Amino acid sequence: MRAAARSTGTFLVAAAMLSGCGSAPARPSQEEIITAATVKLTDSCLRHQGLTAPRPGQAVPAAERQRVTDALFGTGPAQLSLTLPTGYVVRAHTDGCLAAAQRRLYGDQAAWFRTSVVVDNLKPEADYTHRSLTQVRARHRAELAAWQRLRAHALTEATALLSNSATPGRSS
Repeated sequence: MRAAARSTGTFLVAAAMLSGCGSAPARPSQEEIITAATVKLTDSCLRHQGLTAPRPGQAVPAAERQRVTDALFGTGPAQLSLTLPTGYVVRAHTDGCLAAAQRRLYGDQAAWFRTSVVVDNLKPEADYTHRSLTQVRARHRAELAAWQRLRAHALTEATALLSNSATPGRSS
C-alpha cells in the first residue's frame, strides 16, 4: 500500500509540474512525462489484478514477484517479434499491463514496438554494418518519422492523463 501511495504522490508532483502549480523550477522532460504516465497506467492495471508494482528497495516474495512479472510483461510466446540487421531478435507480448499502457499512450502497440526497436538499435546497426550513423538514419527515415509521430501522440496522451489525475475529483 505504501508503494501505491508513493506512486500516487509521484504522479501528483508530475501533474502539478505540468499544470504549473509546482514549485519545481524545471518542467519535466517529454521522457519523464511519458514514463510517469506509463507507470500510472501499469500500476492501475496491476491493482485491478490485486497486485502491487514493486519499487526499488522493496523486498517481494519470489512467488509474488513472478505473478507481478507475468501480469506486467505478459505470458506465453511473444506475439511481436523483429529481427535486427545484427541478427538479434527482439520480442514483446501484447498481453501484459505494459502492453496495455503502450496501446493507450501510443495508439498502436505493434507500430510502437517496431519503430522503437529500430530507433533504439541504430548505433548497433551502424557498428555491425560498418556504416555511419547518418547512413543508417537515412536508411530508416520512415521508421524515424513514425517514431516521432507515435512519441508525439504518447506525449499528448500522457499529458492529458497526468493533468486529469491532478484535477480534484477526477480519476483516470
